[in-house]
Amino acid sequence: MIPSEKKLIQRAKKGDPSAITTLYEKYADQIYRYIAYRVPINNAEDLTAEVFVKMVEGLPKYTITGAPFEAWLYRIAAARIADYHRRAKQDNQVELSDTLSDKQPLPEDQLLHEQELEILKQAVNSLPKEQQTILILRFIERRTHEDVAQIVGKSVSAVKSIQHRALIQLNRLLGSQPKIRHYLRGNDEP
Repeated sequence: MIPSEKKLIQRAKKGDPSAITTLYEKYADQIYRYIAYRVPINNAEDLTAEVFVKMVEGLPKYTITGAPFEAWLYRIAAARIADYHRRAKQDNQVELSDTLSDKQPLPEDQLLHEQELEILKQAVNSLPKEQQTILILRFIERRTHEDVAQIVGKSVSAVKSIQHRALIQLNRLLGSQPKIRHYLRGNDEP
């Protein structure tokens, strides 16, 4: 942990609003992307907000251990995602958007794109949680092996091995659908 981040966290633990805001601004986008890849996009913003509410509530008890602060945020996010999926099993309602901006693709193109993403999400979500986390951090968050190893508390070689096994399994699950596989790289074009 960088000394300046440690001081920032200590200030946030004491309730300093500017320190809390700085932590939010630093981590909100990556936590949002992490969540958005695991739940329907229209729920990702609310869950991201819940993560940071939990962060503020938990900061007084947070202990600086030398592990990355973001690892704690990812654990909170994983818990919020799990809660969401538990609630979703109980309430299977889908909210439809009644607005379509001029900048959006045609509805049929958007639907095809969403279907492809959904197939990929389902395949990723069928992997063990550890593999899911590593793939999302590596390919969606574009983190280095070293960063991922720190976040998940494993060695770099273990992360590489888990990633390799996850990609092999994901390839099996996706079969010969190369158009879908490009989403792991974050490309908009196949």
